[in-house]
Amino acid sequence: MADSSNFSTVSAEDAAKFGFTRDEMYSTNLVGTVNPYDRHLFLRHKSYTDWASRVEEDGLPNLLSSALKSRKNDFPVKTMLTVIDGAESDGDVLIFPEMIKYKGLTDSDVDAFVEDVLVNGKSWASGVQETFTGSYIFVCAHGNRDKRCGVCGPALIQKLNEEIESRGLKDQVFVNACSHIGGHKYAGNLIIFSPDSEGKITGNWYGYVTPDDVPELLDQQIAKGEIIERLWRGQMGASTEGGEQKLPNGTEAKKNEKHEETTAQKTTENVGGCCQGANGFTCCMTASSEPSEKERSEEPGEVPGKTGMCKLTSWVDSWEQRDVLTAAAVVGAVATIAVAYSYYRRSG
Repeated sequence: MADSSNFSTVSAEDAAKFGFTRDEMYSTNLVGTVNPYDRHLFLRHKSYTDWASRVEEDGLPNLLSSALKSRKNDFPVKTMLTVIDGAESDGDVLIFPEMIKYKGLTDSDVDAFVEDVLVNGKSWASGVQETFTGSYIFVCAHGNRDKRCGVCGPALIQKLNEEIESRGLKDQVFVNACSHIGGHKYAGNLIIFSPDSEGKITGNWYGYVTPDDVPELLDQQIAKGEIIERLWRGQMGASTEGGEQKLPNGTEAKKNEKHEETTAQKTTENVGGCCQGANGFTCCMTASSEPSEKERSEEPGEVPGKTGMCKLTSWVDSWEQRDVLTAAAVVGAVATIAVAYSYYRRSG
């Protein structure tokens, strides 16, 4: 468990730029930001403050990570590896959802461990398998990888430990600093392994977590086994439809209210009008038809919106409407003149 006394003081400038009040907070809907997987390994390795940017390339983590990659097609389930603080017991491996632990894995043990435990599903011949209980919270505090996690992670760990101690839960809920788990922009990031409402061990991922959310995480996710939708990113082993994770009950997650408010404000400021294109395609005009450099770098898989098409369609629609009205007026005038002339000829 990480020691909160080792946390460095964060300057006001860094807190504003990388902390819980930074501009990107709540700017993304979180559901579906976790790739499906079924088993999670956590390897204790050094103190988290000593981790290199790519801790998975260092020593024992590198050997285990390489072995997992080379044998991944032999695994019965999709397996993920994350490094956690190992200042107290370097080399221990925790495996979820099985809730089993092996102590003191060394460089020379890696291949045999992977073969016995992960490929064949047996006990490790050279180690003693232990079972453990309780709820485990892994908080990304990998500051040398991304400063947002370096600012938010330690603050969350400190608040979690304080709240856990005040509630008398130190022997039931355990907090660890972990390495990068994907999505720096969602910091504070954490994963909670605890029984769900039916007693099944699940791993729920949360993003945009702040110290103010800690009591709710303990009261709802850990005490009741119920997820907190507005912060929920996804779940280990959760079913997917169309490549997107659903809530455990199979329903669509409600969008983050703060996210919705932020989006609405931006829409009010930037949108110049909306249009309905062919085949039901809907888009809106914005001040710029190109995404910002930041958006391109953080979301490389997204396709820029077809705002140029919307502008053209909107302009054509307006032109066609004016043209039709003008044409109707001209036709009406011609018809009136024709009727009057016809009456004049008959009267003459």
